[in-house]
Amino acid sequence: MITQQVSAGDLLRHWRQHRRLSQLALASDAGISQRHLSFLESGRSRPSRDMVMHLAEKLDVPLRERNAILVAAGHAPHYPQSDLQDEGSGAVSDVIRKILDGHLPHPALAVNRHWELLAANAAIHALLVGVAPRLLKAPVNVLRLSLDPEGLAPRILNLREWRDHILARLAHEIDRSADPKLAALRDELAAIPLASSLAANPSGLAADNRVAIPLRMQGPDGPLSFLSTTTVFGTAVDVTLSEIAIEAFFPADAETAHVMAGLTGKA
Repeated sequence: MITQQVSAGDLLRHWRQHRRLSQLALASDAGISQRHLSFLESGRSRPSRDMVMHLAEKLDVPLRERNAILVAAGHAPHYPQSDLQDEGSGAVSDVIRKILDGHLPHPALAVNRHWELLAANAAIHALLVGVAPRLLKAPVNVLRLSLDPEGLAPRILNLREWRDHILARLAHEIDRSADPKLAALRDELAAIPLASSLAANPSGLAADNRVAIPLRMQGPDGPLSFLSTTTVFGTAVDVTLSEIAIEAFFPADAETAHVMAGLTGKA
């Protein structure tokens, strides 16, 4: 099979267009001439290592894709990419584990850029009782797990609202990363049918009276309500670390906090 190698110019043009910028706008922001940028994109000039880094920064290109542009331009990758299973990455794994366990007795998990589970604390495991085994086979996709009819979906009390939140968040991440795997995941989740009887806002609270969309689900002894937060490593210069997100769920009421304390002790 004959494959055509994508040039650095093609990749730079792709990201410029994805960011909805004209050549003139990007060139002006980067402090170079439009003619120079045109030569780089067309392949008439090969970008230097510094120029790739400069343009990638202006375009807010993810670290993984910055390495790809560098390689296409004939340069070595700039950003390291660690494996969390390697001994050398033990410090990162330890930090993630401490964050997750420090959030107990409430749920917290770590995911990669495709929402595949990397680690979770005991509170997460306590909430997965009854989930179909196929959804728990590695790599576990936590968004698929939450919206699949054999996953957590039947227990999510505001499923339509939570689903809309997930799809909107995926759309934002796709816009930033241009990741086709995320786009495929969004299409897959959007195609999962919902019961027509689901209300638009079944959370029991008027939208104007809430500060965030809660995750409300049926627990063993009654409803549980959580507010979620996302933590990322903002100063990461490692590809793997830059793509890790920690999702932590806080109890939205005293009843949930009490129930989770008991569930985590049994997990």
